[in-house]
Amino acid sequence: MRKRCTYIWVTALTAIIGLTVGAAALGSPAISTFQFVPGDVSAQTANVTPQDIYSDQLGFGFEPGSIPRLMADRKAITASKPFCFSVKLPEGNYDVTVTLGDQSEGSQNTVKAEDRRLMLKNVVTDPGQVVQRTFTVNIRRPTIYGGTKVHLKQRELGPPLERDWDDRLTIEFNGSKPAVQSVRIVRAVHATTVYLLGDSTVTDQPDEPWCSWGQMLPRFFGKGIAIANNANSGETLRSFMASNRLAKVLSTMKPGDYAFIQFGHNDQKERGPGIGPFTSYKHDLEYFISQIRNRGGIPVLVTSMNRRRFNRDGKIVNTLGDYPAAVRQTAAQQQVPLIDLHAMSRVLFNVLGPEGTLHAFVHYPANTFPDQPKPLNDNSHFNGYGAYELAKCVVQGIISAQLPISKYLKEKPFHFDPAHPDPIGSYHIPASLASSETKPAGS
Repeated sequence: MRKRCTYIWVTALTAIIGLTVGAAALGSPAISTFQFVPGDVSAQTANVTPQDIYSDQLGFGFEPGSIPRLMADRKAITASKPFCFSVKLPEGNYDVTVTLGDQSEGSQNTVKAEDRRLMLKNVVTDPGQVVQRTFTVNIRRPTIYGGTKVHLKQRELGPPLERDWDDRLTIEFNGSKPAVQSVRIVRAVHATTVYLLGDSTVTDQPDEPWCSWGQMLPRFFGKGIAIANNANSGETLRSFMASNRLAKVLSTMKPGDYAFIQFGHNDQKERGPGIGPFTSYKHDLEYFISQIRNRGGIPVLVTSMNRRRFNRDGKIVNTLGDYPAAVRQTAAQQQVPLIDLHAMSRVLFNVLGPEGTLHAFVHYPANTFPDQPKPLNDNSHFNGYGAYELAKCVVQGIISAQLPISKYLKEKPFHFDPAHPDPIGSYHIPASLASSETKPAGS
């Protein structure tokens, strides 16, 4: 009991410190609204011009790479390419309210946060229409209370850190014609955090065309749910622990938060005495579950989705051995909610077939993206369409498991049948600026 009480006290103290630092970083009283059009300002509002490039000294501004401009009537900003706005903040959850639309022109807006987490999809406004949308974002740093740090991989180190690990909240405005008037950011102290623990099929992939279901998931939830994607490419259960990633999750988790756990793609390649799905892997899953429960969190197990491998009859072949079965067994024995993404993806990929799944995985001819002289052929990792359909599977799994967070879903009622996926041609989420031909770690 003493350990539990100590943890709650430390968590509360950390939250108080975070709020104080946040106020100091943005001035006192803290600026909460950033206005992109000329107008009156108050102590809590800052006027931001397209010339305000982010710096630590300013504490907010546009990221280099694509700078917006004022629209003709000077009532909103827009750009022909995606542009990013950042605010320096301590780690935690934040409610972000964006004001979209223009008095004289229509707009089409897609909003992402941090490393391409999809927050808003295709918000369309007519001329003269102005709308506000609010979503909750989680941001984090590598440091852990007590002086340790997450051991980041090379791709997470530059420059200076990937957006999932830096000291700021970054919002990407995208779409065929975005129109943005303002951004309001306030600390979301009471939000429920849904931590994602997993590998490259879950993590926030920083570069096009790679994508994961984890970075699509935020789009389906409204204010009050923060998706904290702590997954990372190439990870196993054991490497996730060894690099202090589990410790990081536990250090910020509060009672009532969730932890979705999906590993297996890389774990099945481990070799050595006692290594196997029903031995080491199952033991590690049970350890994760116990640690999360000790913090008052709610563990949810997710089976790994299938790879793109078909037999001669055009049906998906299980390449994961007994690892999905070990997850199912552990969920039953430990009485943990289960989302069987392995089973749902088999249905989804069988319906799409060998040809259709080429449009769900990363398969592109040479020169589809900048600096991509060779074709991309990856049967483990997904593009936006594949990731979006898998995220829908996860959302359906949340509903089927009767998890209370389903009340925060934007679309009600929500129903997705993987046997009836969205038509490939109907999917469109505009690409972010960054692209890479380098395959993510793991397979």
